[in-house]
Amino acid sequence: MKKNKILILGASGFIGRALYKELCNYFDTYGTYNSNRSFASNEHFYRYDIGEDDIFRLLEKIRPDYIISALRGNFPAQIQAHLHLMEYLTKTNCKLYFISSANVFDAYSKFPSYEFDKTLSKSIYGKLKIRIENMMLRMPEEKIAILRVPMVFGNTSPRLKEIKHLLDAQEPVEVFPNLIINVTTDDRLTQQIHYLINRKKTGIYHLGSKDLVHHEDFIREVIKRMGNYHPLLKKVYTTNDDRYMAALPKENRLPKNLRFSYQEVIDHHLSVE
Repeated sequence: MKKNKILILGASGFIGRALYKELCNYFDTYGTYNSNRSFASNEHFYRYDIGEDDIFRLLEKIRPDYIISALRGNFPAQIQAHLHLMEYLTKTNCKLYFISSANVFDAYSKFPSYEFDKTLSKSIYGKLKIRIENMMLRMPEEKIAILRVPMVFGNTSPRLKEIKHLLDAQEPVEVFPNLIINVTTDDRLTQQIHYLINRKKTGIYHLGSKDLVHHEDFIREVIKRMGNYHPLLKKVYTTNDDRYMAALPKENRLPKNLRFSYQEVIDHHLSVE
């Protein structure tokens, strides 16, 4: 039986690399890299400079059944690349899975957000994600999946590396005592995306822990897992009240085996020594 072809845009990044590792044994999987030349020897990786290269050439060469966009880089170039992806979708049977962010709701602070809540952002990053989401929402639903993701941790994640660097240097780690979040890890996220592709799911999904935690409490517990540290915490207050940065599922829930708590993230997925 012929395997579906998957193209991961941004496969050299933290999330993209985890996705490639998760999917490559089950699908005919390809990825892109830009500056990290360590991928040049992998025949399934192609160099793609978002600011210079024509994505159509890559698409015509690979002819993917699924595209997963984990692109980073210049914001106007990201918008242009996704406009070209929309054009490609209209001409083929390809589906696009876009890794978005809980930041599309960062202008709201009083409640967690659900799949069909109106998006509104104050940040440039959140506004970028909203713009790309809105482009996708003009496509037929069976062609697109918007995957909104909260803070992503993992043993090789930039967030955990930064915390460990600060701890080793005996420098303060920033925490936000009034910020209420949900979280995920690279391995949990990639398992969920694998399921969605396997089942040909489309639409809007919120892929994070099923429960919420204060940012400071979560970081304190993570540091406990990392060794015998006596951390210096720099408490940052952006408001006097609790504020939410959490994207929870309501309509599009995944099976129970793919749901998890923030405590499971700490207990089973973070083991940095």
